[in-house]
Amino acid sequence: MSVTATFLADRFTSACESVKAAEGELTEIDSHFGDADHGVTMVKIAQAIEDAVKANSGGIKAMLDDSASAVMMINGGSAVPLWNTWLDGMQEAAPDAEEMELDDLRKVFAGGLKALSALSKARVGDKTMMDALIPATGALMADGGTAEEALDAAAQAARDGAEATRNFVSKFGRARSYGEQTLGTPDAGAVSMAYFFAGLAKK
Repeated sequence: MSVTATFLADRFTSACESVKAAEGELTEIDSHFGDADHGVTMVKIAQAIEDAVKANSGGIKAMLDDSASAVMMINGGSAVPLWNTWLDGMQEAAPDAEEMELDDLRKVFAGGLKALSALSKARVGDKTMMDALIPATGALMADGGTAEEALDAAAQAARDGAEATRNFVSKFGRARSYGEQTLGTPDAGAVSMAYFFAGLAKK
């Protein structure tokens, strides 16, 4: 089954709606050890992506490129450059076409993770968005079924990864200064990424 630009646009729109609906939860999580602005920032990011996707009249690469550019224009929030880098890495790996195969979709997400990994030194266990993104990308790469099944697997892995951050001590950002006090609270960045993948997996 081919993955069309329309299919990807629908899934990205769903992902953005999922993130926006979680604004209150993300703000509450970030209020513990951050600036309590993560929910607001993620709504801005999600809305920028959604608007770019809906306005796109080109193919898959153009849609992802426009999304990355839209996020780059947002002022404030430490998540902005991270999401811009992730989306930019995806567009660099995307075919300049209206549809692609599942292997191409895997390459798109692998490209996003590669770009973000080059920017951020965070890895699984560091209590960041990478705790959700790395396992989600791994699950998508490993699943041998359809695009829908691969996204389902990625969403589950992202949820599990975000939940696991409750057991980690923050090693990056403002929360790092709180040390072991951060145990028991999930990472807001990982949770927002998990919500994005949950939206990608919605039918």
